[in-house]
Amino acid sequence: MGPLMTVNSISNLEVFNSAIRSWNAGDLDGYLSMYDESVALHGYSPEPLNKAGVIARYTNIWANLSMPGCKGPLLAISDVFEADDRVVSRFTMSGVQSGSFMNFAPTGKRYDLPGITILKFHDGKVIERWSCTDRLKQLMQLGVFQVP
Repeated sequence: MGPLMTVNSISNLEVFNSAIRSWNAGDLDGYLSMYDESVALHGYSPEPLNKAGVIARYTNIWANLSMPGCKGPLLAISDVFEADDRVVSRFTMSGVQSGSFMNFAPTGKRYDLPGITILKFHDGKVIERWSCTDRLKQLMQLGVFQVP
């Protein structure tokens, strides 16, 4: 394994941790600043999301799936590590469905959405991201889907 990738002595892991702190402090713009203009985010739509798609996705999540008393959902990081130009984390996003989500009317129910993500950095910004979340679990918690 090669040396950790840094920009101005700030590791990619530090960039990630700072973005998570911004998210949980209610600073969506601070979180989004982690993403490069050329970002491709895989796993949330059939085609990768570009920067405009990333902004639209998280703006919608904040508007409809926030934790009560917070500007957005909460992110808890369970595991995280850095290797070369990648940061990998296991996370849980938690909130309440207070608005329309995936064409489902607001349920007012809480959810805890677990996931894993891999972020690829270049010059201190995320240029590519792969994510996998347990969307079925979230939809079941919201009461909009039941397993037959």
